[in-house]
Amino acid sequence: MNHLEKLVRQYYQWRGYIVRGNVRVGAREQGGWSGELDIVAYHPYSDHLIHLEPSIDTQPWEEREIRFRRKFEAGRRYIHREIFPWLEPSTPLEQVAILVSAGRRELGGGKVMSIDEFMAMVREAVVRRGPLCQSAIPEEYDLLRTLQLGLCGYRRVVD
Repeated sequence: MNHLEKLVRQYYQWRGYIVRGNVRVGAREQGGWSGELDIVAYHPYSDHLIHLEPSIDTQPWEEREIRFRRKFEAGRRYIHREIFPWLEPSTPLEQVAILVSAGRRELGGGKVMSIDEFMAMVREAVVRRGPLCQSAIPEEYDLLRTLQLGLCGYRRVVD
């Protein structure tokens, strides 16, 4: 798991989602799997189901299109059936590729978000939390807690 994938997982867990990561889906009779999904998260109170595929690759868009289409199709086929089988099949599924560049807004049947856009969302949530001494992000979310310390300081930000 790379640092971006870990940060995405921690962010959704911290926000109250049930998160599964690097899940192999679609067991084949002859062995192996149909695919692996990086992050699937479900928020039980808002009923939000999201499949995220973070990547720092720099492949051409044509190659990304093939790869992400395969991953997102596997997500649509298996998330309700194998990862969260207790969810209603009609629960809407949002699919997002988090990429270095968001030169496109859609890829392989899912949305595209740049890493910078994702980080802005994380930064906003962490800054709202405030200084570490007042409302520390739990230790288990080490990347988020480090961001809190850097963005908000222990007691305050020193210029």
